[in-house]
Amino acid sequence: MKPVNVVACQNTLGEGPLWNSQEQSIYWVDIDEKKIQRYFPSTKEYEEFDLPIKICLMAFRSQGGMILGAENGLYFWDQQSQKLDFITHPESGKTEARFNDGKVDRKGRLWAGTMTYQGATSSLYRLDKDLSVHQMETGVTISNGVGWSPDNKTMYFVDSIRYVVYAYDFDFETGALSNRRAFVQMSESFGIPDGLTVDSQGCVWVAIYGGWKVMRYDPFGKVVGQVDFPVSKPSSCMFGGKDMDELYVTTISDGLTAEDKLKQPMAGDLFMIKTDVKGLPEPDFAG
Repeated sequence: MKPVNVVACQNTLGEGPLWNSQEQSIYWVDIDEKKIQRYFPSTKEYEEFDLPIKICLMAFRSQGGMILGAENGLYFWDQQSQKLDFITHPESGKTEARFNDGKVDRKGRLWAGTMTYQGATSSLYRLDKDLSVHQMETGVTISNGVGWSPDNKTMYFVDSIRYVVYAYDFDFETGALSNRRAFVQMSESFGIPDGLTVDSQGCVWVAIYGGWKVMRYDPFGKVVGQVDFPVSKPSSCMFGGKDMDELYVTTISDGLTAEDKLKQPMAGDLFMIKTDVKGLPEPDFAG
């Protein structure tokens, strides 16, 4: 498996890929440049939506539009009118805090984590259909990838600066978490675990920021695949395509020196890996 450069978008902080099965398009964000991007693989059409705030995560809503996690809270967003409607901000007033990554579970609840660049003061939140907010994990450094096993019994969550992917026992009906354990513990020299997705076989794909690679782990945390990249900072991954066998990977150019960029001219671009396994469609937020 080799990554193919599909959009030369040169993102500063490319993140949060999200496949739209109805449109057959891939969405993703450039956090620092305050934009949402969309690409149609069949026609190679690419477009950008500029927003007034930094958007860090997104999901589609069952009633239309999107829900966004931003630098200053959670919002509903209507793609047609470009209207933003504020929902809530559980960390209002906290210096340098922002949302970073998140996903919707198969009950339609949004899980969204926060981050700061210093310390371990961030949290993972769950937003239910009624828009109630529940703090599900605390003492986090930089919240990152979230995902669920195909049988909905296990949830995965990345705490980046602890270099760990946690696994939890997951109560599908209530959304409760228990029995946290290290699913994969990495070392600083290996790279920083960032965004993740889970395939139909229950294997977990993790983008390794600073590690030039995307890893695939089986349900027991054993390495069963590695895809090397021509850029050092893969940031997140998501399955898409007509047959759900295309893994889209966002990348980052932020923090690279001029010399680095000469060696990595595709840094910040969107890549795609054709896989021999299928992903699972992402649920919509029910609220």
